Amino acid sequence: MQTYDLIVVGTGAALTVVEIAAKVGQRVAVVEKARFGGTCLNRGCIPTKIMVSAADTVREAALWQERGIVGDTPRIDWDTVSRRLWSRIDTAVELERRYEELANVDVYRGTASFTAPKELTVALESGGTAQLTAPKIVLGVGGRTRVDPIPGMTADDYLTSESFFGPKYWHKLPESVIIFGGGPIGTEFAHSFSAAGVEVHLVQRNVRLLPKEEPVVSEFVYRSLLACGIRIYRNRVAQAVRREDGDIVVTVRNRSDGDTQEIRAEQLFIATGIVPNTDILQAEAAGIELDDAGYIRTNEFLETSVPGIYALGDVNGRAPFRHKANYEADIIAHNLYEHPNPDEWRWARYDRVPIVTFTWPETAHVGLTEEDARKAGHTVRIADHHYAATAKGYALGIREGSEEDGFIRLVVDEPSGEILGAHIVGPQASLLLQPFVNLLNAGPTPLMPLHEHIASPEAAALRQKKPVRSMDPHSVYTMGETMAPHPSLNEVSMWTRYYYEGRD
Repeated sequence: MQTYDLIVVGTGAALTVVEIAAKVGQRVAVVEKARFGGTCLNRGCIPTKIMVSAADTVREAALWQERGIVGDTPRIDWDTVSRRLWSRIDTAVELERRYEELANVDVYRGTASFTAPKELTVALESGGTAQLTAPKIVLGVGGRTRVDPIPGMTADDYLTSESFFGPKYWHKLPESVIIFGGGPIGTEFAHSFSAAGVEVHLVQRNVRLLPKEEPVVSEFVYRSLLACGIRIYRNRVAQAVRREDGDIVVTVRNRSDGDTQEIRAEQLFIATGIVPNTDILQAEAAGIELDDAGYIRTNEFLETSVPGIYALGDVNGRAPFRHKANYEADIIAHNLYEHPNPDEWRWARYDRVPIVTFTWPETAHVGLTEEDARKAGHTVRIADHHYAATAKGYALGIREGSEEDGFIRLVVDEPSGEILGAHIVGPQASLLLQPFVNLLNAGPTPLMPLHEHIASPEAAALRQKKPVRSMDPHSVYTMGETMAPHPSLNEVSMWTRYYYEGRD
């Protein structure tokens, strides 16, 4: 049994904890079963946004003439896009080497599973096993694509983001694809593939695309993607899958009237959400409490039901975004190693997480929807403002009332004027959102307990004090503690806090 001060399982955002722990002299074990960097670097936000950025340029060409630009319509060179995205994914090798070279960090390549509350067995990639223990364990094992069984479908019939950015990558584009899932992942891939010249069929179970957005935002994206030539089937579920003459044929059923139809394409891509990797981790063997969907329950300090074990990122089910995971990793590192006095601890809140979908056009929101605000008892007033009503919108070639005329919607508590939510659809929505994220995070931040039965003695004592953090809007630390959607250009400004502190 190898004993460490800290074990970290998963090398996405959790690497922040590794760095800070190593800096203060802790002996750390890092366990990773795949490429270093987690979902974001290898099969999520970074490679997909490389594709999306190319797709955005093609879509923007529709406005060239309005802006006074003439010339040939651009097209995507898939070989160049592929080279660029794989060059980023391949930095995982350099990232792993960096941690292997740290004197007080040991890297274990393999799959970790619990055998007791503070004991892990690692099935090593090279063969054999390693037994590890530590008083503190941080779990950042993430999730994977949820694949529901469909009659006739085999594992050879479909791709997911894991296999696409892996052994099934399209070095040559197919002529057509069926995508299951009209959420953020499905609509981003649909936008990218369609702009590259692939005929896209998008099948969505819900009556809306992006159902967590404001209904008017969802409808705007629906019309926009239709105008791009994407064929969209809302309120449909897959009933059967078969292969025929080399194609995939999917039978879909309308959930309202039961009507069925067949869709044919060369490829099938599944993007219907994620499931946590807690089954691989065998979290129950440690006594870690899970919710009904298998996610690890964590409190506002990222503590689990087992003292000394923490969980962050997709595996705790709070919000599947890298910027949220980075925020949680910062909190764990701060509380354990930078400011271990509980009176100086930070805590997480999840009511102000910015959410951006990089489809066409971008959508972005933070805070409450109109419906949620009314359910919470607010007297709500809505304020909409369109791109075309501004000088910059006109300069971009966006005409009033056109299909490109996006907008921002504020959900406001009428008596107080307090902003409850901001919702944006249109070019650079991710950038336009950041001032509202900053505003909502500034000021007093009271500790709001999450899962009150989960509490270390320190957390329980701190809760009794009912502390409030004052988030000074002028402070570089407030800027650093405020989430910036990842990956967006907001990070150019928001991450200056780390360079102020001397991190790199």
